[in-house]
Amino acid sequence: MTIRSAIATLSSVEEMDAFRTAVRTCAAKGGGDSPAAGQVRELIDSGLVNTVVLVEGVSDRGAVEALAARRGRDLESEGVCVLPIGGAMGIGRFMRLLGTQGLGLRVRGLCDEAEEGYVQRGLEQLGHGTGLSRAAMESLGFYVCVCDLEDELIRALGVAGVERVLDAEKDLARFRLFQNQPAQRGRAVERQLRRFMGTTSGRKARYARALTRALDADRVPWPLDQVA
Repeated sequence: MTIRSAIATLSSVEEMDAFRTAVRTCAAKGGGDSPAAGQVRELIDSGLVNTVVLVEGVSDRGAVEALAARRGRDLESEGVCVLPIGGAMGIGRFMRLLGTQGLGLRVRGLCDEAEEGYVQRGLEQLGHGTGLSRAAMESLGFYVCVCDLEDELIRALGVAGVERVLDAEKDLARFRLFQNQPAQRGRAVERQLRRFMGTTSGRKARYARALTRALDADRVPWPLDQVA
């Protein structure tokens, strides 16, 4: 089966997932003329994607998609792909592959404060100047979470607001037990909340969506607001 005929059998959701997989494969192999690169080009040529939002992990993707849904947007129908890249260290490869010097897509992004340097260097390598300030990076479509997106969401909701979400998700009693562990005693509640959300597989992504859905419209963290 050819790449084109294989793509023709996919649903739109499957096509977008296939695009994500193929882009990650291309970035890992440095692009080129691999079958994955051919699939990426076929999907772009089909009109599936015009914009890619690069994020570090699946929880970030969940928050972006949840906010877009709250705003009545259908990212897939708009040709917007939110692409988790597994950490910001290799973000420059994705910029080169997908952007104007590569496949010609509009590329935006979201990163944690600790990873800001990787994004800055990636943009500099594309010819956007040197010593880019955060404001300059934002003008190019890349936004920094302080210190990460979970922290932004917790600050936006406040401890009481996050605990209401925990209660709705049937996790508040578990969190109270977690708070009583020796390693957690004496820590700020905000730090306890961040740690709790990362202790079980899938919990961080689930809460990224749940916390985003619980936000007041005027309390959306700036970096998330700009990419969604």
